Amino acid sequence: MLIATGATIAVVLPVYFLNPTYTAETYRRDIDVATVARQAAGDAGYLPAAPGLPEDWSSNYARWVTGRSDGVDYWEVGFLTADTGFIQLTQTDDSNPTWVAQRVGDAQVSGTRTIGGIEWQLLDAPDGDTVLTSEVDGSTVILNGEASLTEFDTMGGAVIEDVRQNAVEEAERLSSSDTDGS
Repeated sequence: MLIATGATIAVVLPVYFLNPTYTAETYRRDIDVATVARQAAGDAGYLPAAPGLPEDWSSNYARWVTGRSDGVDYWEVGFLTADTGFIQLTQTDDSNPTWVAQRVGDAQVSGTRTIGGIEWQLLDAPDGDTVLTSEVDGSTVILNGEASLTEFDTMGGAVIEDVRQNAVEEAERLSSSDTDGS
């Protein structure tokens, strides 16, 4: 019995010590969101939001999600805030009420919040997450996560600014291509 116990410990200990440990930096990947957004633009049909955020924020993932059974393709980015909060940005130009309800889950409406001149619906989730949803220049935007409302305001303002800038650039591009082709 002692030999079997010793053999088990000899197998388990190397595996235990070779596994990476959790640190605060484990999830700080600092993805170049603007580059991934430009890559996703061809599939999306629009330039997804890549908000300019404070230097002490970072992104740990950015992806275009497609081919789901609900038929709604969307842009999704995760941001770590300066105060170690987390906010996920979800954006689509093809939403419907069912899709939005699935994305916000059991979150209940608790009020509204005005950010960047746009009214956002404020929801509170049972797990403590905050959720904000709004329509920004033809896109449905959902922000959710564990962060302060001030950080949500920062994110919401940056998203609105980026979406509007993308719309202006797209309009200018289309305008110049119309004049070049005439």
